[in-house]
Amino acid sequence: MGEQGSDGGRETAKATKRAAPAKRVTAEKGAVKKSAEKKPTPTKKTASAAKTTAPVKKTAAATKKTAAATKKTASATKKTTPAKKAAPAERTPLAKRTAPAKKPPVAPKKATAAVKGVAPAKTVTAKPVREESRTALVRRARRIDRELAEVYPYAHPELDFENPFQLVVATVLSAQTTDLRVNQTTPALFAKYPTPEDLAAAVPEEVEEILRPTGFFRAKTKSVIGLSKALAEDFGGEVPGRLEDLVKLPGVGRKTAFVVLGNAFGRPGITVDTHFQRLVRRWQWTAETDPDKIEAAVGVLFPKSDWTDLSHHVIWHGRRICHARKPACGACPIAPLCPAYGEGETDPEKAKKLLKYEKGGLPGQRLKPPRAYLDAGGKPAPPLGAG
Repeated sequence: MGEQGSDGGRETAKATKRAAPAKRVTAEKGAVKKSAEKKPTPTKKTASAAKTTAPVKKTAAATKKTAAATKKTASATKKTTPAKKAAPAERTPLAKRTAPAKKPPVAPKKATAAVKGVAPAKTVTAKPVREESRTALVRRARRIDRELAEVYPYAHPELDFENPFQLVVATVLSAQTTDLRVNQTTPALFAKYPTPEDLAAAVPEEVEEILRPTGFFRAKTKSVIGLSKALAEDFGGEVPGRLEDLVKLPGVGRKTAFVVLGNAFGRPGITVDTHFQRLVRRWQWTAETDPDKIEAAVGVLFPKSDWTDLSHHVIWHGRRICHARKPACGACPIAPLCPAYGEGETDPEKAKKLLKYEKGGLPGQRLKPPRAYLDAGGKPAPPLGAG
């Protein structure tokens, strides 16, 4: 019976785990009482039985502690649950979110444009010019001009003219339009008014009709008739060969004067047009924006004898490769020397499609270009109305 009571206690303990703590204690006491009723025992045995129930109470207390610990563990698990939700943030590396750093553009050492006798070489990384010394700037500027001289050995003024009078008139008309449009317009003008005296006596409305394709034709008509009168009255019908005299003519500024002096009289001058201004700033030859200050800043970098050809080289490069909106950097012969490399298209094949005039296999701007230009593969421009 004692063993049965012991087994009953074990079964009771098992039941205790399933039931609430208070009910477990009551069931255990009932089992002890039944055991005592079935077989009366001496007082000593009762005492020992009482001692037997003591572990049961301890078991119940332990069960309570275990339940409490289980609740704490459960609550702790709930608190740590958000950490699992944040896990995806740890799995996603920060490097994937940020855009990869762009590699510095790599410039070809030699031109990829159509230049005879110039083979492409290895590539180098073009680095911006910082804190360049005066000597280094002069050397780099002159080297750029030498490179451009190889690319454009046939560079010349892109206005058709036969004498200084035609050149000064054509240069005045080239404002706010292309040299091509001027070259397509002046043949009719000079055929009707070949001398300053003829143009000075012209009917303004007739001249306006001829100059209409160039734009701003009324203002230009006033300028060319005015300068023709000044030439006829003040200079004996001849274009003066001095800067101070040229700038006194209506519509003639320093830029026009240097075009005339350099190309009609062989007197060196720097022509600061929009292309020249843009490129010398890209090359960091100067930070000036005023044409007169640009002329002075660039002039000290070169011998005076180089000024006219330098102007042609820079302007030709600006019209064919180093465009204002999208320069063809991948086809540029001076890319390693250019601090602005990478502003335009760097892919050689894509850059090649941006080339203009003879570099792109297209006609030039002159209807009657020099023989050197034609020998280099250049094509004459079509006359007005020829498409």
